[in-house]
Amino acid sequence: MKIDIEAFKVMQVLVEEGSFAKAADRLHKAQSAVSYQIKKLEQHLGVELFSREQYRAKLTPQGEVILNEGQRLIEQLSNIERLANRFSQEWEPRLELVIDGALPMPPIMRALKKLADHDIPTKIQLNVEFLGGVQHRFETDKADLMLVKDYRTGPELNPIPLPEITNILVTSQYHELASKKHVSLLELQQYVELTIEDSAPSSNHRDEMQFKGDKVFYLSGFIMKRGALLNDLGFGWLPDFLAKDKLDCGELVEVDFVGGSRYTFTPQLVSTQSRPLGRAGQLFTKLILEEFQR
Repeated sequence: MKIDIEAFKVMQVLVEEGSFAKAADRLHKAQSAVSYQIKKLEQHLGVELFSREQYRAKLTPQGEVILNEGQRLIEQLSNIERLANRFSQEWEPRLELVIDGALPMPPIMRALKKLADHDIPTKIQLNVEFLGGVQHRFETDKADLMLVKDYRTGPELNPIPLPEITNILVTSQYHELASKKHVSLLELQQYVELTIEDSAPSSNHRDEMQFKGDKVFYLSGFIMKRGALLNDLGFGWLPDFLAKDKLDCGELVEVDFVGGSRYTFTPQLVSTQSRPLGRAGQLFTKLILEEFQR
Protein backbone atom coordinates (compact mmCIF):
# COMPACT_ATOMS: atom_id res chain seq x y z
CA MET A 1 0.00 0.00 0.00
CA LYS A 2 1.31 3.43 -0.95
CA ILE A 3 1.17 6.37 1.45
CA ASP A 4 -1.57 8.88 0.59
CA ILE A 5 0.23 12.24 0.41
CA GLU A 6 -3.08 14.05 0.95
CA ALA A 7 -3.28 12.47 4.41
CA PHE A 8 -0.39 14.68 5.55
CA LYS A 9 -2.32 17.76 4.43
CA VAL A 10 -5.32 16.51 6.41
CA MET A 11 -3.05 16.03 9.44
CA GLN A 12 -1.85 19.65 9.18
CA VAL A 13 -5.41 21.02 8.96
CA LEU A 14 -6.46 18.85 11.88
CA VAL A 15 -3.61 20.24 14.01
CA GLU A 16 -4.49 23.81 13.05
CA GLU A 17 -8.24 23.43 13.66
CA GLY A 18 -7.97 21.27 16.79
CA SER A 19 -10.93 19.00 16.07
CA PHE A 20 -12.11 16.52 13.44
CA ALA A 21 -15.37 18.43 12.98
CA LYS A 22 -13.68 21.77 12.26
CA ALA A 23 -11.09 20.12 10.03
CA ALA A 24 -13.88 18.43 8.07
CA ASP A 25 -15.66 21.78 7.58
CA ARG A 26 -12.49 23.42 6.32
CA LEU A 27 -11.69 20.53 3.97
CA HIS A 28 -15.33 20.29 2.78
CA LYS A 29 -15.41 16.64 3.75
CA ALA A 30 -17.52 14.48 6.02
CA GLN A 31 -16.08 14.09 9.50
CA SER A 32 -16.10 10.31 9.04
CA ALA A 33 -13.97 10.70 5.89
CA VAL A 34 -11.35 12.74 7.76
CA SER A 35 -11.30 10.22 10.63
CA TYR A 36 -10.98 7.34 8.18
CA GLN A 37 -8.10 8.98 6.30
CA ILE A 38 -6.12 9.52 9.53
CA LYS A 39 -6.93 6.03 10.81
CA LYS A 40 -5.85 4.47 7.50
CA LEU A 41 -2.52 6.33 7.66
CA GLU A 42 -1.98 5.20 11.26
CA GLN A 43 -2.67 1.59 10.32
CA HIS A 44 -0.33 1.75 7.36
CA LEU A 45 2.50 3.28 9.40
CA GLY A 46 1.78 1.24 12.53
CA VAL A 47 1.98 4.40 14.64
CA GLU A 48 -0.63 6.34 16.62
CA LEU A 49 -0.49 9.88 15.22
CA PHE A 50 -3.10 11.60 17.40
CA SER A 51 -3.90 11.21 21.07
CA ARG A 52 -7.55 10.27 21.57
CA GLU A 53 -7.47 10.99 25.31
CA GLN A 54 -8.05 14.74 25.02
CA TYR A 55 -10.93 16.83 23.75
CA ARG A 56 -8.66 18.70 21.36
CA ALA A 57 -6.95 16.79 18.53
CA LYS A 58 -3.31 16.68 19.59
CA LEU A 59 -0.37 15.03 17.89
CA THR A 60 1.54 12.32 19.70
CA PRO A 61 5.34 12.81 19.84
CA GLN A 62 5.62 10.27 17.01
CA GLY A 63 2.93 12.13 15.08
CA GLU A 64 4.86 15.39 15.34
CA VAL A 65 7.96 13.81 13.79
CA ILE A 66 5.98 12.13 11.01
CA LEU A 67 4.04 15.31 10.20
CA ASN A 68 7.31 17.26 9.90
CA GLU A 69 8.60 14.69 7.42
CA GLY A 70 5.28 14.72 5.59
CA GLN A 71 5.46 18.49 5.22
CA ARG A 72 8.94 18.19 3.73
CA LEU A 73 7.63 15.61 1.27
CA ILE A 74 4.72 17.88 0.25
CA GLU A 75 7.14 20.77 -0.23
CA GLN A 76 9.41 18.62 -2.43
CA LEU A 77 6.47 17.52 -4.57
CA SER A 78 5.30 21.12 -4.85
CA ASN A 79 8.78 22.16 -6.03
CA ILE A 80 8.76 19.40 -8.66
CA GLU A 81 5.36 20.56 -9.94
CA ARG A 82 6.55 24.18 -9.97
CA LEU A 83 9.71 23.28 -11.88
CA ALA A 84 7.79 21.21 -14.40
CA ASN A 85 5.32 24.04 -14.90
CA ARG A 86 8.08 26.58 -15.53
CA PHE A 87 10.03 24.28 -17.83
CA SER A 88 6.94 23.57 -19.92
CA GLN A 89 5.93 27.21 -20.41
CA GLU A 90 7.64 30.25 -21.87
CA TRP A 91 6.28 32.49 -19.10
CA GLU A 92 5.53 31.47 -15.52
CA PRO A 93 1.88 32.05 -14.53
CA ARG A 94 2.76 34.09 -11.44
CA LEU A 95 5.68 36.15 -10.10
CA GLU A 96 5.64 37.21 -6.44
CA LEU A 97 7.98 39.94 -5.18
CA VAL A 98 8.58 40.99 -1.57
CA ILE A 99 10.04 44.48 -1.15
CA ASP A 100 11.60 46.06 1.93
CA GLY A 101 9.87 49.39 2.60
CA ALA A 102 13.28 50.92 3.32
CA LEU A 103 14.12 50.80 -0.40
CA PRO A 104 13.22 53.44 -3.02
CA MET A 105 10.06 52.58 -4.92
CA PRO A 106 10.61 54.63 -8.16
CA PRO A 107 13.21 52.25 -9.70
CA ILE A 108 11.03 49.28 -8.72
CA MET A 109 7.97 50.87 -10.34
CA ARG A 110 9.96 51.72 -13.49
CA ALA A 111 11.14 48.11 -13.75
CA LEU A 112 7.57 46.86 -13.35
CA LYS A 113 6.38 49.33 -15.99
CA LYS A 114 8.95 48.01 -18.45
CA LEU A 115 7.94 44.46 -17.53
CA ALA A 116 4.31 45.35 -18.30
CA ASP A 117 5.38 46.88 -21.62
CA HIS A 118 6.50 43.41 -22.73
CA ASP A 119 2.82 42.39 -22.57
CA ILE A 120 3.62 39.23 -20.65
CA PRO A 121 0.87 36.88 -19.38
CA THR A 122 2.49 36.53 -15.94
CA LYS A 123 0.49 37.82 -12.98
CA ILE A 124 2.62 40.02 -10.71
CA GLN A 125 2.12 40.25 -6.95
CA LEU A 126 4.06 42.92 -5.05
CA ASN A 127 4.20 42.89 -1.24
CA VAL A 128 5.89 45.50 0.97
CA GLU A 129 7.22 44.42 4.38
CA PHE A 130 9.71 45.75 6.93
CA LEU A 131 12.78 44.32 8.68
CA GLY A 132 12.34 40.60 9.48
CA GLY A 133 8.92 40.65 7.85
CA VAL A 134 10.50 40.69 4.38
CA GLN A 135 12.20 37.31 4.69
CA HIS A 136 9.28 35.90 6.68
CA ARG A 137 6.90 36.74 3.81
CA PHE A 138 9.41 35.50 1.22
CA GLU A 139 9.66 32.12 2.94
CA THR A 140 6.01 31.77 4.00
CA ASP A 141 4.55 32.71 0.60
CA LYS A 142 7.33 30.87 -1.27
CA ALA A 143 7.84 34.08 -3.22
CA ASP A 144 10.19 34.34 -6.18
CA LEU A 145 12.29 37.40 -5.30
CA MET A 146 12.90 39.68 -2.35
CA LEU A 147 14.52 43.10 -2.40
CA VAL A 148 15.78 43.34 1.13
CA LYS A 149 17.87 45.54 3.40
CA ASP A 150 19.06 42.70 5.63
CA TYR A 151 18.36 38.96 5.75
CA ARG A 152 19.51 35.61 7.12
CA THR A 153 21.81 34.02 4.56
CA GLY A 154 21.59 30.37 3.55
CA PRO A 155 23.18 27.99 1.02
CA GLU A 156 20.09 28.02 -1.24
CA LEU A 157 19.81 31.81 -1.49
CA ASN A 158 21.21 33.71 -4.47
CA PRO A 159 21.89 37.39 -3.58
CA ILE A 160 22.75 40.15 -6.03
CA PRO A 161 23.97 43.42 -4.46
CA LEU A 162 22.24 46.68 -5.38
CA PRO A 163 23.73 50.19 -5.06
CA GLU A 164 24.31 51.45 -1.51
CA ILE A 165 21.69 53.53 0.29
CA THR A 166 22.52 56.05 3.03
CA ASN A 167 20.35 56.52 6.09
CA ILE A 168 20.49 59.93 7.77
CA LEU A 169 19.61 60.74 11.39
CA VAL A 170 17.17 63.66 11.17
CA THR A 171 14.64 65.68 13.08
CA SER A 172 12.34 68.63 12.46
CA GLN A 173 13.81 72.14 12.17
CA TYR A 174 11.70 73.03 15.24
CA HIS A 175 12.91 70.15 17.44
CA GLU A 176 15.31 70.85 20.32
CA LEU A 177 17.86 68.48 18.78
CA ALA A 178 18.03 70.59 15.61
CA SER A 179 20.13 73.26 17.29
CA LYS A 180 22.23 71.04 19.60
CA LYS A 181 25.86 70.23 18.85
CA HIS A 182 27.79 67.05 19.68
CA VAL A 183 24.72 65.23 21.02
CA SER A 184 25.64 62.24 23.21
CA LEU A 185 23.79 58.90 23.26
CA LEU A 186 22.46 59.59 26.77
CA GLU A 187 21.15 62.97 25.64
CA LEU A 188 19.60 61.49 22.51
CA GLN A 189 17.75 58.90 24.59
CA GLN A 190 15.87 61.67 26.41
CA TYR A 191 13.80 62.35 23.27
CA VAL A 192 11.22 60.31 21.35
CA GLU A 193 12.79 58.01 18.79
CA LEU A 194 10.73 57.27 15.68
CA THR A 195 11.34 53.84 14.21
CA ILE A 196 9.73 51.27 11.93
CA GLU A 197 7.80 48.31 13.31
CA ASP A 198 8.97 44.87 12.25
CA SER A 199 6.17 43.39 10.11
CA ALA A 200 7.03 39.76 10.94
CA PRO A 201 4.22 38.27 13.10
CA SER A 202 6.66 37.09 15.75
CA SER A 203 10.21 38.19 15.17
CA ASN A 204 13.45 38.17 17.11
CA HIS A 205 14.90 40.59 14.59
CA ARG A 206 16.39 43.61 16.30
CA ASP A 207 17.31 46.79 14.47
CA GLU A 208 20.98 47.31 15.38
CA MET A 209 20.72 51.04 14.67
CA GLN A 210 17.98 51.64 17.24
CA PHE A 211 19.10 53.81 20.18
CA LYS A 212 17.39 51.76 22.93
CA GLY A 213 15.87 54.69 24.79
CA ASP A 214 12.63 54.47 26.78
CA LYS A 215 10.69 56.79 24.47
CA VAL A 216 10.02 54.99 21.19
CA PHE A 217 7.20 55.39 18.66
CA TYR A 218 6.82 52.44 16.26
CA LEU A 219 5.39 53.37 12.86
CA SER A 220 4.18 51.17 9.99
CA GLY A 221 6.08 52.76 7.09
CA PHE A 222 8.64 55.35 6.02
CA ILE A 223 6.12 57.78 4.54
CA MET A 224 4.37 57.85 7.91
CA LYS A 225 7.74 58.18 9.62
CA ARG A 226 8.75 61.15 7.46
CA GLY A 227 5.41 62.80 8.24
CA ALA A 228 5.97 62.24 11.96
CA LEU A 229 9.46 63.75 11.71
CA LEU A 230 8.14 66.80 9.85
CA ASN A 231 5.46 67.20 12.52
CA ASP A 232 8.12 67.43 15.25
CA LEU A 233 7.26 64.14 16.98
CA GLY A 234 10.87 63.12 17.51
CA PHE A 235 14.04 62.01 15.69
CA GLY A 236 14.97 58.98 13.60
CA TRP A 237 16.76 57.45 10.63
CA LEU A 238 15.44 58.27 7.18
CA PRO A 239 16.75 57.01 3.80
CA ASP A 240 18.49 59.76 1.83
CA PHE A 241 16.03 59.48 -1.07
CA LEU A 242 13.23 60.49 1.34
CA ALA A 243 15.25 63.01 3.34
CA LYS A 244 17.19 64.96 0.71
CA ASP A 245 14.51 67.40 -0.47
CA LYS A 246 13.43 68.20 3.09
CA LEU A 247 17.04 68.67 4.20
CA ASP A 248 17.69 70.96 1.23
CA CYS A 249 14.74 73.21 2.08
CA GLY A 250 15.49 73.16 5.82
CA GLU A 251 12.33 71.43 7.02
CA LEU A 252 14.47 68.55 8.31
CA VAL A 253 17.85 68.91 10.03
CA GLU A 254 20.62 66.34 10.36
CA VAL A 255 21.20 65.54 14.05
CA ASP A 256 24.76 66.22 15.20
CA PHE A 257 25.14 62.89 17.02
CA VAL A 258 28.64 62.07 18.31
CA GLY A 259 28.21 58.44 17.23
CA GLY A 260 27.62 59.46 13.62
CA SER A 261 24.55 60.70 11.82
CA ARG A 262 24.88 58.61 8.65
CA TYR A 263 25.32 54.96 7.76
CA THR A 264 25.09 53.04 4.51
CA PHE A 265 23.74 49.61 3.71
CA THR A 266 23.79 47.46 0.57
CA PRO A 267 20.35 46.12 -0.33
CA GLN A 268 20.17 42.75 -2.01
CA LEU A 269 18.00 41.20 -4.69
CA VAL A 270 17.55 37.60 -3.53
CA SER A 271 16.14 34.48 -5.18
CA THR A 272 16.39 30.84 -4.10
CA GLN A 273 17.68 27.74 -5.87
CA SER A 274 14.64 25.75 -4.72
CA ARG A 275 12.39 28.08 -6.75
CA PRO A 276 14.41 28.91 -9.88
CA LEU A 277 13.25 31.99 -11.74
CA GLY A 278 11.21 31.65 -14.90
CA ARG A 279 11.35 33.95 -17.87
CA ALA A 280 9.45 36.80 -16.18
CA GLY A 281 11.59 36.59 -13.05
CA GLN A 282 14.78 36.68 -15.08
CA LEU A 283 13.54 39.65 -17.08
CA PHE A 284 12.51 41.54 -13.94
CA THR A 285 15.94 40.87 -12.41
CA LYS A 286 17.62 42.39 -15.47
CA LEU A 287 15.29 45.41 -15.43
CA ILE A 288 15.59 46.12 -11.70
CA LEU A 289 19.41 46.01 -11.86
CA GLU A 290 19.34 48.48 -14.75
CA GLU A 291 16.96 50.83 -12.92
CA PHE A 292 18.94 50.82 -9.65
CA GLN A 293 22.09 51.64 -11.59
CA ARG A 294 20.49 54.76 -13.09
